[in-house]
Order: sequence, then structure tokens, then C-alpha cells
Amino acid sequence: MKNVFTFVHMFTLAEENYMKAIFHLEHESAGEVSTNAIAESMATKPSSVTDMIQKLAEKKLVVYKRYKGAKLTEKGKKIAANVIRKHRLWEVFLVEKLNFHWDEVHEIAEQLEHIQSEELITRLDKFLGSPDFDPHGDPIPDKHGVLKRTEKKLLSEIEKNQKGVCVGVRESSADFLQYLDKKKISIGTKITVLGKEFFDGSMIIQVGNQQFFISHKIAENLYVQTL
Repeated sequence: MKNVFTFVHMFTLAEENYMKAIFHLEHESAGEVSTNAIAESMATKPSSVTDMIQKLAEKKLVVYKRYKGAKLTEKGKKIAANVIRKHRLWEVFLVEKLNFHWDEVHEIAEQLEHIQSEELITRLDKFLGSPDFDPHGDPIPDKHGVLKRTEKKLLSEIEKNQKGVCVGVRESSADFLQYLDKKKISIGTKITVLGKEFFDGSMIIQVGNQQFFISHKIAENLYVQTL
């Protein structure tokens, strides 16, 4: 009988985490990703990043150019997208099936994303109805590593009297998500910009029947689709 739950680690957790970080950074910038940017993302020293990048380059997972940075190869992109796919599917499972809150699931999914059983993830995806987005509004790569693109912009880019619906968060820390809960803002929430301060970028917004101030920092961490 076929053993569908055999877990085989082809890469270390650290290698997968580095590829995932580079994948995210590549989507934020064009071209190679600097070692300093990776170090900041991974909360480590640039020298440690250089060591890991060289290991990944030896395995044909990244292309590394000294003084320019690193870029994932097609193989590296596929592996990174698969780790992200597992992470986001587990987040959906934890929220929808185990009733975890959206501010509780990231750290748990960080552990679950490294399980290597393809059959388990295939069954998980089918069990969840093949969702396109995770609880934070982030797109879930399909089994081929393709991300679904959505038209969205930061709330900070919205002008006075414009309306939008929240479709994601740029910051997914527990503190930020708990703040949004207090303000009754979640995925699907309609937001109207009533006022915008030129000096500091703060806003007066309306959510439901409530009107309140939000800082520029909050506004630049919320993604919306304009209505």
C-alpha cells in the first residue's frame, strides 16, 4: 500500500525560509534582492545571509551576483511558492476549521509549512475547496506556483471621499490585527475616507456607522479595492 504520509525534507527549514523571504522581496522590487534587504527581512546579519546565499547558489536555487544581490532560479521560485502555498492553506484551515482567530495563525503556519507531504497538501486544498486567498487576504499560489493577481492599493493612497473595501493587510503582526479587530476592520469591510491630513497622512475614515482617526502607519498597511 502506498504510504502517502511519508515526509522527506529535501531542504533545511533555514533554506526554505530564505527562499521564501527572497520570493517576497522579489515581488516588492525589480531585479536582484540585496543581502541587506534579506538580512533585514530575516532579522540576521548580512554576513550570515551571504553564507546562505552561496549555499543556495551551489544548489542552483538562486543566482548570486556579488555587490548586486540574489535572485531565485525557476527551481527556487517553485520551491518558495510551494512553501508559501502550504503556509497560507494551513492558515485557512486553522481559521475556518479549527476556529483560530486571524491574529493567532501565522506562527503556527510557520511550523506547518515545512511538512513535505504533497499528498497531504493536495488533500488539504481539496478539503478547503481550493481557496484563492488566506485569512489576511494574501493570494494562495496554485500547485504550479502561480499567484492570482488582484487590483489593490494601499488605503494611504486613497483620496478624500473615495470608498474602498479591505482586501488584505501588509502587516500581519498580532498587535496590528488586534487593533483592526477593535476598529471592526477585516477582509470585506467597506471603508470611506472622510478626511486626509496633508501634513502627516493621517485620515478620518468611516467604517459602518463609526467615524474615527487612523494614523498614516495604519493606512499604509491596509490594502483596499476602490469602489
